[in-house]
Amino acid sequence: MNDPLLRVSQWCYEGVWVGLTRWFHVPRQPPSLPSTEGEVIATFRPSIGYLKYIKFHFWIALVVIDVALSSLWFLVFCLAPLIAILITPVALAIIVLPDIVAYIAIHLRYDTTWYLVSDRSLRIRRGIWKIDETTITFENIQNIRLQQGPLQRWFGFSNLIVETAGGGGHAAQGSASHTGIFEGLDNAAEIREAMLNKLRASRAAGLNDENRVNGLTHPRVIALGAQDIDLLREMRDLTSAIQSNIIQEKARMDGGLGTQ
Repeated sequence: MNDPLLRVSQWCYEGVWVGLTRWFHVPRQPPSLPSTEGEVIATFRPSIGYLKYIKFHFWIALVVIDVALSSLWFLVFCLAPLIAILITPVALAIIVLPDIVAYIAIHLRYDTTWYLVSDRSLRIRRGIWKIDETTITFENIQNIRLQQGPLQRWFGFSNLIVETAGGGGHAAQGSASHTGIFEGLDNAAEIREAMLNKLRASRAAGLNDENRVNGLTHPRVIALGAQDIDLLREMRDLTSAIQSNIIQEKARMDGGLGTQ
């Protein structure tokens, strides 16, 4: 009994999904990132635990709202039974249809969320009515932190917060331009460590680039050989000898003037 029902529900959802994605021109495939030949781009999505977490909130809201609307209809029925019977189809539509739409919207939100991480940047895409796509290069990342509340811990996932230059306090106020949020990751700590490794590699490559001018090593990082060190020592000794001779000559002249 459950298998046919599951197949029917999946078939219905697939039809809704195909229709809405065609209508709103939402690509079914994940986004892409610029990459070099042979570079591996990690592509992943939120965990199933995150979907259950969203549904948990959905069912709580559904019960509260539907009980309130049903209680209102029952109150009308007690006061005016005929009116309550006449408005029953409208009441059922108000109670049931938003629940169906919201349930489908939850799955659509989940199915349209994609995360990509390359060696140089990361990209987040979500949404079907309004597609929100955020791209952040590792050069601009300032901090990568984990976020997990008690309920998120219960469902077995964490959120990964990527803060860029200019973020910090602005990010706390919800500034999307300075924050990238990887929601619903069941291996957030592992992904964070991989991102930190890429961040360190990116900064190391950036330092190497800064130390090169027109393909030549910058003078600040030129290594000194043994001959160069010996030459510097001779210059130091010569400078010290000249300073000593100047001091002695000045003392001799001062002594001569004192005798006169």
